[in-house]
Amino acid sequence: MPDFTFYTVAMSRGQISRWALHEAGADYEHVMMDWSTRPDSFRDINPMNKVPALVHHHGDHDHVITEAAAINHYLAETHQDKGLLPDVHEKAAYFRWLFFAAGPLEQAVISKSMGWEVSDEQSLMAGFGTYELAVSALQDWLASHDFAAGDRFTMADTYIGSQVIWGIQFGTLPEKPEFRAYAERLMNRPAYVEAKAIDAKLGEEAAADQG
Repeated sequence: MPDFTFYTVAMSRGQISRWALHEAGADYEHVMMDWSTRPDSFRDINPMNKVPALVHHHGDHDHVITEAAAINHYLAETHQDKGLLPDVHEKAAYFRWLFFAAGPLEQAVISKSMGWEVSDEQSLMAGFGTYELAVSALQDWLASHDFAAGDRFTMADTYIGSQVIWGIQFGTLPEKPEFRAYAERLMNRPAYVEAKAIDAKLGEEAAADQG
């Protein structure tokens, strides 16, 4: 049995963690589902019935990890020989921007996409403040740093980078030179290309089955 079982849906957020699996060189198998026919048993793995989800077959027991940011960091922890974890000087930025992307940035993007307007008074309550504040915070960081933790790639970039790449692609983030340069650095990584090719093929197959 492979070390990990990866549950996902074609062309979903699962792409974020497939990239991480390939960066880590993890021994995994995937279980492909679709939006309408996820088995009831999957709720035993993730009660939210959402993907991705990862099961680590560890000795005589299993560990379940959900939430893409958590999955990706877990893979860095379990594959420490790959150098994907931050060193002592990178750790603050690593966790800062990983959790920023999973929290304020995603909230800001979803809020804008849903057409939810945040007033000045409400911005004090909202974890992301405003869309403009969240976007400019990340843009300012990338203006002087090549990667999330500083000067080199870490596992945080698989999550933050996915948000930026998709944001540019689907127009949920503005076309800023800092975002474009960051995305291009990441999309040239062999693990990204490899994982993306798998998901693209699965997406094509899923579309053909539905058609």
